[in-house]
Amino acid sequence: MAAWESSGVDRHVLSEKMTLLGEGSQDEDEDEEEQVEAWDDWAADEDDPESSFLCLFCEAVFQSNDAVFAHCCAEHSFDFNEIKKNLKLDFYGCVKLINYIRTQVSKNRSWSWDSSMEWNDDIYLKPFMPDDALLESLFFDDNEEEISNIVDKQDLMRELMCGESISRIDNIDEAMGFLSFDDDPVNVDEVKVDQATSGNGFTDSRVQETEIQGEGKSQISFKEKRSGVHFSNASARNIKTVNEDYFGSYSSFGIHREMISDKVRTETYRDAMLNNPALMNGATVMDVGCGTGILSLFAAQAGASTVVAVDASKKMTEVATQIFKDNGIFLERSHNGDPSARNGIISVVRGMIEDLDSVMNIPPNSVDVLVSEWMGYCLLYESMLSSVIYARDRWLKPGGAILPDIATIFVAGFGKGATSYPFWEDVYGFDMSTIGREVLQDAAKFPIVDVIDSHDIVTETATLKSFDLATMKREEMDFTSEIELRPKNNLLKTLVDPKYGGSWCYGVVLWFDTPFSSRFCKEKEYTLSTSPYSPRTHWFQTIFTFTEPIALAYDAAVDSSAPVGTERSPASKIVSRMSIARAMTHRSIDISLEVTAVSSDGQRRTLPVQIFNL
Repeated sequence: MAAWESSGVDRHVLSEKMTLLGEGSQDEDEDEEEQVEAWDDWAADEDDPESSFLCLFCEAVFQSNDAVFAHCCAEHSFDFNEIKKNLKLDFYGCVKLINYIRTQVSKNRSWSWDSSMEWNDDIYLKPFMPDDALLESLFFDDNEEEISNIVDKQDLMRELMCGESISRIDNIDEAMGFLSFDDDPVNVDEVKVDQATSGNGFTDSRVQETEIQGEGKSQISFKEKRSGVHFSNASARNIKTVNEDYFGSYSSFGIHREMISDKVRTETYRDAMLNNPALMNGATVMDVGCGTGILSLFAAQAGASTVVAVDASKKMTEVATQIFKDNGIFLERSHNGDPSARNGIISVVRGMIEDLDSVMNIPPNSVDVLVSEWMGYCLLYESMLSSVIYARDRWLKPGGAILPDIATIFVAGFGKGATSYPFWEDVYGFDMSTIGREVLQDAAKFPIVDVIDSHDIVTETATLKSFDLATMKREEMDFTSEIELRPKNNLLKTLVDPKYGGSWCYGVVLWFDTPFSSRFCKEKEYTLSTSPYSPRTHWFQTIFTFTEPIALAYDAAVDSSAPVGTERSPASKIVSRMSIARAMTHRSIDISLEVTAVSSDGQRRTLPVQIFNL
């Protein structure tokens, strides 16, 4: 499902170098707790007398936003409060105006304001200045704003500082897992269907490619778990925009060719359905995120009596519909008025799975098999798992099958061979390792999706997290796990450091397996694996590089005066604590990595906590 949007790239660096908001100078002797708190405590309190408010037009600094705006009015003929009133600016409008002005002034110090300028663009929702106290201090009179719930300014600023326009935040419940939707119906005024009820209880449109056209009149209210802060009245315009952004990206045929060409992926799904006739014969199947419709085609080939293929991409639902017609299995009605007279198997619905009820009456708990290829890099990046869970809870019969039904994330440590460092050690006979060291330092700042050779794995494999897709809840997508990584016994000689007889662990690599287990595939079970020990898939593996390599050995002599994890005091194991949670940024995940080297005599040394965004 979540193929990288630029196909044909050998090495995928998925996230920009992460800016730790509020990052300041810290003494090296501060403990880990203080470091973690510093990362999260970025926003300056608006009442803090130490806050510095920079003028919009010059370098003058003030202690409050009122002082800034008074100065701008007197010295630069820019009356912010009057402009805000005349233009009826809400919070987002004020943010865009301030960022627009800072952007223009940075290009031309003599720039002056003109109300006809094109400042009202969502690109200006992204702060021009990190930790802009003026933005953080913005607030509104309740009489001026039609806000039914309290909006916490600092958390809202934290959302804006994620580096993405608000207009790109998709179904936030799916992107973060922290949100809840009101029950207001989607506007379906544009949907015109001539309905007929089939014998299986489904209400289908005469034209079976049904489009969910919600203009989004309902409000979104969502709550950040830890602070309990509420955000209200997110605009329908933003909801519509972000849905189009994300699902529109899957209109590229190159992405779908990459996914279909992944034989491990495609043939595992095909074989699991074709080789389990007891499960599939006569079944009602729902395909969540159908794309080209390949899984729906397999379901029909396997004997399903009815298939509902759902996708939110306008382009792909049109393409899938034509593909089903070309293969003679698109569900079309007879025009003689007889609702039972029909041919074909597959219905196509365009829209978010969460909005399916608004245009197609599928009885609750009426689906026998729910199939979806929802997995993303590192399993959870850009994944549709929350939508699959929603569909499961809404339409799957009690005891119905979900394919796949298990998902497990694994982790292991990798050696120097999995990095680019060896390349720089000998460049046409010259030592360029200084570049290699700098590349490693940069690699420790962001995750990398690439292929790891199994020969470069230097530790045993550990299970990070396993999900039972038949029973799990959405909140389980955010988790913390502690693992132990022990050195492998059968290392290649090239991975063994002759100085102390052990190996160096440069970081950890994550991958996942998704079994189609015998719980539902009773005749023959299958496992889709993205392991470095298995054939390559389009998911590759996800690499997290340590801030420094750790020396590993089973029974090497330990020098108690040397730091644990060095060649004089190698670690006998690595204890790691990893947290993965849905991020504020649309469909992204945040990963924290805590690593402790433990020697055979029990001494410990903990590396600085690393925070990644994928």
